[in-house]
Amino acid sequence: MEANEVHEFVEGLEKGGEAGLYAVSFSIAVLAMLVALATVLSHRAHTEAVLQQARASDEWGLYQAKRIRQSNIATSSDLLTVLAPNNPAAAARLDDYRKHTAKWDDDLKASEERAHGLEEDVEHAEHRASRYDSGEALLQIAVVLSSVTLLTRQRIYWLIGLAIGGVGLLFAAMGLLTH
Repeated sequence: MEANEVHEFVEGLEKGGEAGLYAVSFSIAVLAMLVALATVLSHRAHTEAVLQQARASDEWGLYQAKRIRQSNIATSSDLLTVLAPNNPAAAARLDDYRKHTAKWDDDLKASEERAHGLEEDVEHAEHRASRYDSGEALLQIAVVLSSVTLLTRQRIYWLIGLAIGGVGLLFAAMGLLTH
């Protein structure tokens, strides 16, 4: 379009009473931008939750491996005690086993605490993602309702759309503030 065509188009809109729809069109564009932003934030929060869940699963796997090793040593200690009660080599080995078991008790506690902490991080990320999802859905509804104004020329749809968009924006903001 050339400059004079744009000017003629604007004059035609003003004559047809369409000038009042500029605000509606602009608000739809802003709402659409907010939908895109909420969508990106939602995807990132979901990805964070998945990554944290993988880390928690890895930590629980490490915990289980240590627990199994500790159980194997306990079984070996019991066997040495029963099969070679007076053997000095077996007694020395039993001392080594007891030292390992004591060390792994502390390691198991630390590993369990880390795993629980990671599970809490997963819950926080999922909670944040659900806020973004709710905000995104409400913002999409707001875009659709506001768009109905362009078809029907009834401003009530625009006002309802703006109100719903405001609520959607609040939900998305709550996702940002959730830590």
